[in-house]
Amino acid sequence: MIDPEDITGLVLAGGRGSRMGGVDKGLQNFRGLPLALHALMRLQLQVGHTLVNANRNLAAYEAFGTPVWPDGLADYAGPLAGFLTGLERCETGWLLTVPCDTPLFPYDLAARLAAAAQAQDADIAMAAAPETDAATGATVLRPQPVFCLLRVSLLESLVQFTQAGGRKIDRWTAQHACAIVPFDQPDDDPLAFRNANTPEELRALESAA
Repeated sequence: MIDPEDITGLVLAGGRGSRMGGVDKGLQNFRGLPLALHALMRLQLQVGHTLVNANRNLAAYEAFGTPVWPDGLADYAGPLAGFLTGLERCETGWLLTVPCDTPLFPYDLAARLAAAAQAQDADIAMAAAPETDAATGATVLRPQPVFCLLRVSLLESLVQFTQAGGRKIDRWTAQHACAIVPFDQPDDDPLAFRNANTPEELRALESAA
């Protein structure tokens, strides 16, 4: 099995927060603490090392007590820019990414992704969670591409992809052996992958939780 000590957890908090009114989403309050701090504390229970990717208010993130690194790519290039920063700074064999706006992700996220990567000899393990299809009302299992366990040896591939202008996570992960890991068991929290992109979604998530 992949040792948790060989996994570095990365909180992705480098976005513009456009749908949150342009504020720094990771620093918005959830249950009395910043969203990104909730994510970091959950990660710290599961992995050996942690990092934060942020592009503003760096001192506020540094106060969390873990290393903070901004994007190497300009102009808020999206989650892949955070992946790239994490892979460049990671000193373990694996990097686990989580977004700052999904504070209830599973406590066994790292273990289940690592088990799947090991079992399938995959370079990437990605979470998938049930969602309601807006058109049909049916429940479908959708990949959650910002919840990824990545081999650090993928750095060169991601550098080439982003230098060529690539920004879509799924287009890059499709180039590699990727295990899709369902989180749809009866005891899985239905709110685990619910994110908060707007102030209304944040309040709703806090009420539901």
